[in-house]
Amino acid sequence: MDLKMALEECSIALNLFLNNKFSEALDRLRPWAKESMYHALGYSTILVMQAAMTFEHQDIQRGISTMKDALHTCQRFRKKNTVVESISNLVTKQASEQLKEEEMHAEICYAECLLQKAALTFVQDENMINFIKGGLKIRTSYQIYKECQQLLNMTQDLDSKNETYSQFEGGVKLGIGAFNLMLSLLPGRILRLLEFIGFSGNREFGLSQLREGAATHSLRAVLCVLTLLMYHTYVSLILGTGEGNLVEAEALLEPYLDKFPNGSIILFYAARIAVLKGNFERAEVKFQECIASQQEWKQIHHLCYWELMWSHSFQRQWLEAYRYADLLCKESKWSKAIYMFQKAAILSMLPDDEVKKTGENIVELFRQVEGLKQRIAGKSIPTEKFAVRKARRYLPSNPVKLVVPALEMMYVWNGFTIVGKRADLTEGLLITIEKAEEQLRCDPNPTEYHPDDQCLVQMLKGLCLKHLGRLMQSELCFTQVVASEKMIRYDHYLVPFSLYELGLLYKQQGDFQKAIRFIENAKLNYKDYSMESRLHFRIHAALNSLKSSPATTP
Repeated sequence: MDLKMALEECSIALNLFLNNKFSEALDRLRPWAKESMYHALGYSTILVMQAAMTFEHQDIQRGISTMKDALHTCQRFRKKNTVVESISNLVTKQASEQLKEEEMHAEICYAECLLQKAALTFVQDENMINFIKGGLKIRTSYQIYKECQQLLNMTQDLDSKNETYSQFEGGVKLGIGAFNLMLSLLPGRILRLLEFIGFSGNREFGLSQLREGAATHSLRAVLCVLTLLMYHTYVSLILGTGEGNLVEAEALLEPYLDKFPNGSIILFYAARIAVLKGNFERAEVKFQECIASQQEWKQIHHLCYWELMWSHSFQRQWLEAYRYADLLCKESKWSKAIYMFQKAAILSMLPDDEVKKTGENIVELFRQVEGLKQRIAGKSIPTEKFAVRKARRYLPSNPVKLVVPALEMMYVWNGFTIVGKRADLTEGLLITIEKAEEQLRCDPNPTEYHPDDQCLVQMLKGLCLKHLGRLMQSELCFTQVVASEKMIRYDHYLVPFSLYELGLLYKQQGDFQKAIRFIENAKLNYKDYSMESRLHFRIHAALNSLKSSPATTP
């Protein structure tokens, strides 16, 4: 099994994988997984993906042990002296044969395995030692990628480039691109810590490396495409201001839709792009196609259920949304606390008689949330902590109902940015919010939560008005939340989030100085509130886009 043959075999396995033939892909790779670095990398990557999707303890253990084997296999092919020495030899104009082709590939495969093993280590165990171990692995992986990039730069002009060289190039572009993109998302205070140990991230450079990698015919081209799709359709929305490049996402996906028309991963992204364009009806059809396309990896069904739950929520089809939330509660291990909260929150949007028909008890559902919370790397997940905190209102014998909890969670996942593409649906949400506003105004016995609830409703109303182009009224809503700061007792997150939304509103109106001032205020003057890190990610993205706006450059 030489390098060329191994790459051809892995290419066949990758095509099987993209055609939903997950077991066949593994069967193809397994026999050589201890002998060939590419078989080892491919085999362990599929198992790591499976572990990340199922969240089952035994799958995670299996993923980690396979990754250990893969690292061991790659290690056997690595040059005995370090890459750094090899590079310095290259610099001194010694023949580039210093690092044999096979050794170059071993470096890149080793770095890729290290990165995946580190990611799984984070998930697997809750102690700090594993967290640090994982961090060190990521650092080693990053350094190898940087050294391989130097090697690539030095060998660009060689005449002896061949098919396997372009495979090496694809590996470097994937690693360097993904690292730069990932690091560029991190808020300043985290990045400053990481820069201290040698990390730095440049978003544009990361995107350009991934685009170049996606345009090659290398094995990793599809991985570059999937990384870019993940960025445009999820990351930029949840951790950014919601400005993913859907034109690029569609263009990247198109050739794969032609080649793998029934590939569940490809269909899933086609559906997700339809969601982001506000075409929920088409998205629902595509998600159903994705579910029907394979039965082997149920976890892909769970991703579709999550999306379908939101798609119906955006259209205020609460009963359909509840069905998917219920399915997730029963079938998925990912975040039981979020699913349970989501199910109860969606039911809270229905009239009492409709809830009765489902046979569910909303109070009992909310009371279960806290017991389902999990910890990763010793830390609670911020969205779970948020859900637990909100659900506590149902613990006393006389529970205090949450107002529009499903819409509050919609905001947490940046869903208003998506619904905002559809004026008809935004109007519908506004009607629901104004009804809640009226009920609060006429409440004869307001509870201690009353000011918080009023502020939440104002913030959500402000978002709807903004997307409907009623900017003056929207500004009034957000300003009212900020002015009520002293009255808020529990939901302290509402003030910094409203300041951030005001900043975005001023940006939309072209007043960049004012926008920066409000967003900086949210960043610098508030701490220890729910989902603080999520807001810091969004602030980081917003300030980046403001500082690169032509109007702010003198």
